Amino acid sequence: MNEQRLAAFSSGTCFDAYKELGSHPYGKGYRFRVWAPNANQVSLVGDFNGWNDQANPMKKTAGGIWETVVRELPAFSSYKYAIFGNDGRVLKADPYAFHAETRPQTASKTYDTRGYRWKDAAWMRKRAKFNPYTSAMSIYEMHLGSWKLDEEGRLYTYERMADEMVPYVQKLGFTHVQFMPVMEHPLDLSWGYQVTGFFAANSRFGTPDGLKALIDRFHQAGIGVILDWVPAHFPKDEHGLRRFDGTPLYESADPTRGENPSWGTCMFDAGRPEVSSFLLSSAMYWLKEFHADGLRVDAVSYMLYLDYGREPGAWHPNVYGDNRNLESIAFFHKLNEVVYREIPGVIMAAEEATAYPGVTHPVYLGGLGFGFKWNMGWMHDTLDYMALDPIYRKYHHNQMTFSLMYAFSENYILPFSHDEVVHGKHSLLDKMPGDIWKKFASLRAVLGYMYAHPGKKLLFMGAEFGQFIEWKELEQLDWFLLLYDKHPQMLEYTTALNHFYRENPPLFEVDNSWEGFTWCNADDGDHSIFSFLRKDKQGNQLLCVCNFTPETYEGYRIGMPKAGVFTQLFNSDEERYGGSGKQGLTAPARTESIPWDKHRYSLCLGIPPLSCVYYRFSPYRGFHPRPSHRKNG
Repeated sequence: MNEQRLAAFSSGTCFDAYKELGSHPYGKGYRFRVWAPNANQVSLVGDFNGWNDQANPMKKTAGGIWETVVRELPAFSSYKYAIFGNDGRVLKADPYAFHAETRPQTASKTYDTRGYRWKDAAWMRKRAKFNPYTSAMSIYEMHLGSWKLDEEGRLYTYERMADEMVPYVQKLGFTHVQFMPVMEHPLDLSWGYQVTGFFAANSRFGTPDGLKALIDRFHQAGIGVILDWVPAHFPKDEHGLRRFDGTPLYESADPTRGENPSWGTCMFDAGRPEVSSFLLSSAMYWLKEFHADGLRVDAVSYMLYLDYGREPGAWHPNVYGDNRNLESIAFFHKLNEVVYREIPGVIMAAEEATAYPGVTHPVYLGGLGFGFKWNMGWMHDTLDYMALDPIYRKYHHNQMTFSLMYAFSENYILPFSHDEVVHGKHSLLDKMPGDIWKKFASLRAVLGYMYAHPGKKLLFMGAEFGQFIEWKELEQLDWFLLLYDKHPQMLEYTTALNHFYRENPPLFEVDNSWEGFTWCNADDGDHSIFSFLRKDKQGNQLLCVCNFTPETYEGYRIGMPKAGVFTQLFNSDEERYGGSGKQGLTAPARTESIPWDKHRYSLCLGIPPLSCVYYRFSPYRGFHPRPSHRKNG
């Protein structure tokens, strides 16, 4: 290992350790390096030497790194490290392996990563100038193993995914996809969140080059790819990282820090320099080598707090006497500074479930340095409200308005994620109360509300067409539903909503301040109606009116801060989307000089049932966004 990279690795500042550690082509064979500082002896074993731990002993070098070369060895050879330490002899997979055997087998595999030729140069040039904060972002969250299965019920390959996923997502109008973890993991039921191969693309679907080709195809179609990444913990599988060299190496020796009782896993010791380098290198590997457009960092709260998910007395405070994990906080500072310095235009998003301050604030201002944070509070409040029978919603009106009390404290992504449609929580459609018509109408309305609310958008697969049963990770989505009423119209609605959102800057250009949002009326709980204006940088405005009751309101008056003309552009209650067809405005309407809702002017509208309607506001000249006229098919 060259001295400069070894020094960085040992000091916790190396973000390309994968270029030295692991297995790499070496002439006609491969060179192997593994970090195991406390091992007494390490040998390379594999299918090329009959798994004989005497055949290829490794030599210990500086920094606790062991190495050897096998001069005649093809790609796709299976191997492990036989490590002799405090636990006796254990066989471990390579922490830096690029490829692995498919479960239930657990060995690493040699792989030459140099062969793929990217075709996304135009996308990469555009991405370098991308400003996510002022751009439209609607993200389609996907679990690759259950989006679709083949005719025999088997998993798709990366190549078949590219052939079918890319045109589907492109037609739907999403700007990005987000893959649940694509890193190697042994247990399907973990959904990929218990990773054993932090540099290995999931072998269930093919090779690393296959995943690169999938991402490449999305890029060529103008769609970004965000990867779920899990630096908080790892499983205790024997071939994995736990007690890697016979001692706690990747995890802390202190069980109050090294164990996660919620999941029965091990927590990374982010304060150990070599572990920090491992995690930094993993993040940069996916961003640089796979051209990923961002990382959604899972379980950030578990890393920020020493007591998160622990019973009282089962944790120890830090040197200042509080519950912050100072080492993990320092790691996040380093991670986000490196990523944003090295790769312009990418997205770092934190799944952080508490009110930790400054998650998306710059490090130099005391923040963690992430670009975005999932708005978990908004998600839970909104879904709890929507699950209520409409007659009771008036008593919970503040659950929907409360999000604007903190909407601009961070850069938010609004998620309707996989976690909300499993374990008896029902699908998004089935969370909605009432008969089938009301369920679909409510789902259309809440998605319309979501797309108008400040923040970027994320929707888990299946909701776009009204998946009725909750998500099952071992089964494909219920695509047969598209043969029945309502579901094709729901798909058409989601498609139209995405395209309308992307074509109208007031819905996305100013997501992080009151400059982009004005309440018209936040207090009409009696009718469960919410009305507000969204504004872009040029001052162009859209009015959004949401009615979360099945009642139709004629002559409903809404206060307006300025005089102008309103034209209906988009209505979730249109018949082509499965609605009642009751129009809010059939012709442009002018405001009147009638004070209302503490505003100087007002507008009189007809409000369709269980609906979200967007209107163009024109101060008699100027802004002309395009009404949505797209149809699916």
